[in-house]
Amino acid sequence: MVYHEIHKLKRDGFSDSRISRELVMSRHTVGRYLSMSEEEYNLFLDKQSNRKKQLHPFEDFVKAKLEKHPDTSAAQMHDWLKEHYNSSFPNVSPKTVYNFVMWVRQKYGIPKITVGREYFIVEETDYGKQAQVDFGEYNMRDTHGKRMKVYFFSMALSRSRYKFVLFSQHPFTSTSSIRAHEEAFEYFGGIPTEIVYDQDKVFLTDENKGDLILTEKFKSYTQQRPFKLYFCRKADPESKGKIENVVKYIKQNFLYNRTFLDIETLNDEVLGWMGRTANALPHNRTEKEPYSEWIIEQPFLIPYTPFSIIPEPEMYTVRKDNTISWKSNLYTLPIGSYKGQGTQVMVKDEQGYLIMADGQGNEICRHKICIEKGQIISNTDHKREKVEGVEELIKQVAQGFDDAEKAEKYLLNIRQEKSRYIRDQLMTIKSIIEQTGKNVVSKALDFCSENKVFSATDFKSVAAKYARDEPEKDLSGIPEKYKEIKTINRQGNSAIQKPAVSSIIDYESIMKNKN
Repeated sequence: MVYHEIHKLKRDGFSDSRISRELVMSRHTVGRYLSMSEEEYNLFLDKQSNRKKQLHPFEDFVKAKLEKHPDTSAAQMHDWLKEHYNSSFPNVSPKTVYNFVMWVRQKYGIPKITVGREYFIVEETDYGKQAQVDFGEYNMRDTHGKRMKVYFFSMALSRSRYKFVLFSQHPFTSTSSIRAHEEAFEYFGGIPTEIVYDQDKVFLTDENKGDLILTEKFKSYTQQRPFKLYFCRKADPESKGKIENVVKYIKQNFLYNRTFLDIETLNDEVLGWMGRTANALPHNRTEKEPYSEWIIEQPFLIPYTPFSIIPEPEMYTVRKDNTISWKSNLYTLPIGSYKGQGTQVMVKDEQGYLIMADGQGNEICRHKICIEKGQIISNTDHKREKVEGVEELIKQVAQGFDDAEKAEKYLLNIRQEKSRYIRDQLMTIKSIIEQTGKNVVSKALDFCSENKVFSATDFKSVAAKYARDEPEKDLSGIPEKYKEIKTINRQGNSAIQKPAVSSIIDYESIMKNKN
């Protein structure tokens, strides 16, 4: 009878799962019976009737438990059997227990009662009362077939089902979500009284056992806007099922098989889709056009006035080679921009240019944005010190001498000799001026200029000699190591030879001969 009942239900269009529930038997058993001919089934019954069930002694226990607790699973029944009979219960597989429990259910007609959640249709809200918000992401393909992930923000008015969508190439932050809210309100021509959200980290920093804590930016924003917030409980998508359906609709109707060109084009395309499809075609349940319903709902919305949003700068890490990686390309910064691990700059895309600024917002440099990927966009000026900065520093250091014009000429000679290290050279001489004073450095300038000593290190040694000749001068600022002059032997290969060391007497003898 069971065999024929299974085949009858199957002919009536029932699925295997539905038949298993109706006849209180395993879905796999249903499938096996459906695959048998009547003759095969009779042979199977003969075999089963002669087969002794290993768990037959426990039939009464299983039957009693199932009658009292119909929703008991086979796994739980297995544990009860081991607990109740202890060592006398045989060591059998979970599959054996499952088959036996199903056999008892079928024999005594004890169906498994599953306790599920009951759902009720949500009543329609008043016009202008509510909107729902959700985020989504989707993998698209560009014109070269490369996969591109896009992120989108969606908001829908609950009553009219009027929809708004905004795409981004980056995950939404608190600031970009606020901007998306404002674009949605402008599109709707008003603000709803209440907005329903998921418990998303974009809006919340902590659930705090139900006492939800908003992010600082979103909290500040909502305090300046008139709508109320409603956050759904976890695992409760039915509270915002309307926007869940919108997210699915966007993926299946708009994004499916669409080619990605750029984010601006995608946002233009979705505006067209909303106008001709999402907000124009009748809704499946209400059978009303969202646009027509929005015409009725719009006067009930809180009037919209523009809200000023301060853009959140994007911070990018500066690499050791003084570059940043932006959209699969490397863009250079001036040499010296890298200040160690963790160095960052603010980056913004403005009218086709990538602008980099320091932490205070001062522009460092800018590049024209390159559309191709895998490129190095550089400025040859970034490979050397800024000319204007060096010249300004030379003039500044020269002012520390009695004869600024002569000093500037001397410093320009140092620049010619040691152009790669000119800033270090200038800063060393500036330090000497601060430690010894104009009288000493002016004497050192005369000597070094006359003898063509174009090195800040040698200049410091000469200045130390003149400083010692002034007994009233406090020499505490002159480091001990400069009491002896060390010059580099420029003959031969300096990389493998030990530099020659000359005494201060060498300079003293030169000075005496000059006198």
